[in-house]
Amino acid sequence: MLVRIGLSVLALALLPLAGSSAALAQDSREKAAAVKQEEGKWFDADGNPTFKIDEDGTVDWYLFSGYRRYHSDCHVCHGPDGVGSSYAPGLMESLKSIDYPTFLSIVAEGRKNVSSGKESVMPAFGDNKNVYCYLDDLYIYLRARAVGAAPRGRPPKKADKPQAAKEYEASCMSG
Repeated sequence: MLVRIGLSVLALALLPLAGSSAALAQDSREKAAAVKQEEGKWFDADGNPTFKIDEDGTVDWYLFSGYRRYHSDCHVCHGPDGVGSSYAPGLMESLKSIDYPTFLSIVAEGRKNVSSGKESVMPAFGDNKNVYCYLDDLYIYLRARAVGAAPRGRPPKKADKPQAAKEYEASCMSG
């Protein structure tokens, strides 16, 4: 009985936190809202790349491409669908607290963290064209996962690849 009361008190104490976390999630979804499109790529009100998911579930090309690129290069360490692993943190959680420029910097330059005597190292991918040429795609996919807009697994429907994406890819991969 004492344990039950203790848990009830704890649950009541955590209710305001649950409400604030729901409010933060809603704020994150609103901040990630697509407001402008340029050549098939969507941007939020601050000009950061973001995603667009149609009512029928069709995802924009860049979100789909980010899903594919993530699962070819990132999931080995960071787990499927950005949820993390015993080896590296969940990137869908990380994107709740880092901005676009920080994401670009970490992926391009790498990062070393030491906490509680444990060292973790994110290698630099600035020279890996299979990652570097698709940084926006990766960010868009993980951002959609972070705000709960994209479920786990392969998106069932995708928009066609925009001509601008084809041209950028050809230029980046050959350069």
